Amino acid sequence: MKKLLKRYRLLLILLLGYAILYFIDLNLFTASTNKTTNSLIEMVQILPPIFILLGLLDVWVKRETIVKAMGKGSGIKGILLAFFLGSAAAGPLYAAFPVALTLLRKGSSFKNVLILIGAWSTTKIPLLMFEAASMGLQFTLLRFSLNIFGILGIAWISEKMLGSKELDEIHQRAITLEN
Repeated sequence: MKKLLKRYRLLLILLLGYAILYFIDLNLFTASTNKTTNSLIEMVQILPPIFILLGLLDVWVKRETIVKAMGKGSGIKGILLAFFLGSAAAGPLYAAFPVALTLLRKGSSFKNVLILIGAWSTTKIPLLMFEAASMGLQFTLLRFSLNIFGILGIAWISEKMLGSKELDEIHQRAITLEN
């Protein structure tokens, strides 16, 4: 029972907050529950296909293939692949985290996983096309270039600051993470 309470404590706190909000401000409670419901519906529509694709990736793609393509020694090829996968990905940013976990489990380098998440969040191809049409090509190219350098910088600095011991621990936690 204690383990169950610990596992779901955030949900219980959220429900308690909603109960208090119900008595304090009914309009805010209604608006909040509507937004929460809409977000949950969106997640239910997006996450199952992502999990199916991740399951297929887990079964069909061998660990050695991921290590070779995006592992520690993959170099520029791994960086470019991480950028491409992140930029071509569909779905909101929260869908990137299960992908990142699967890549870590399969042996992708931490740097390439950070690049994938950074690209997923800022360099999506359809959004770049919309931005170019709305804000102009010059603005889009400048922002895109700055994002590339920012993503690479963050990934490189993060990997250097963590060190090999911490990176190994991250990979081990990804592999042994409770499902």
